[in-house]
Amino acid sequence: MSQIKLAWQSKFVLLVVLPFVAASVVLQAHWWAVQDAAVAIWTVGLSLMLALITWQLRAATPTAAFTGAVITASLMFSTVIFPYKPWQTALVPVLVVFVLSSIATRMGREQKKRLGTAEKKGGRAASQVAANLGFAALVSDGMTQSWLTGTGWFPHPSLVPGLLFAAGLAALAEAAADTVSSEVGQVLGGRPRMITSLHSVEAGTDGAISLAGTAAGVIAAGIVALTGGLALRGGVTMIVISWAGGVFGLFFDSLLGATLEQRSRLNNDAVNFLSTASAAAFSLVLLAIVPYPGVN
Repeated sequence: MSQIKLAWQSKFVLLVVLPFVAASVVLQAHWWAVQDAAVAIWTVGLSLMLALITWQLRAATPTAAFTGAVITASLMFSTVIFPYKPWQTALVPVLVVFVLSSIATRMGREQKKRLGTAEKKGGRAASQVAANLGFAALVSDGMTQSWLTGTGWFPHPSLVPGLLFAAGLAALAEAAADTVSSEVGQVLGGRPRMITSLHSVEAGTDGAISLAGTAAGVIAAGIVALTGGLALRGGVTMIVISWAGGVFGLFFDSLLGATLEQRSRLNNDAVNFLSTASAAAFSLVLLAIVPYPGVN
């Protein structure tokens, strides 16, 4: 019943993410179509192809697949570097998140059905996609980059895109870590414990963690950070800081689950969105402390 009452939070997350990102994609697609048509064609084409595959695999509803396509296109446009190659954009970490999440979700499906925690047959809803991937798109978006570059807050404006994508990559790493840790933990983790009290609880309890699940989540975050950093040629700094942000967000997610979600103040979509935001914020704090390549 509490989740039904909090359904407005899922709609709010979708409303925060989709209109802004969709408008940005339309504007960027038009701009790139004029400047370099190949960028627009590859970005829109591959994003739609990924959406179609996701829908055909029943990993997402049609609306969720479309939402994922818009977010993927936004991330790809915001990470274009020349000479242009589609596999040197954010498409790579998005694909890795998708593959890791799909494998983990299908792992031990019968056991999860008995626990009542298995994903619905129709796949993820649009709000779930927005909650998991939306903040990465918002923080990395081209319009966000332009606005921050124009504020004069950064002494080295040319580094803004790299800094923001490091934050976006951390958000993607957290999204993968959260899904993988939860799904693997239910199958291999045994009886989990609450992150706040360490008391033993039933599998699937909000805020519960297990050693196997946590280890799987940390590894998943590392894989996303590594592949994303290599694809974007971000170097060791981007990889390590994005990984650290993803791991921070993983534990923050469990903390929110054990407190505000347990008390019916937040639903799962809100928790996921805030956790990806915390991952991005933590990575930006680290980047403020650790010199980013190119800053003297």
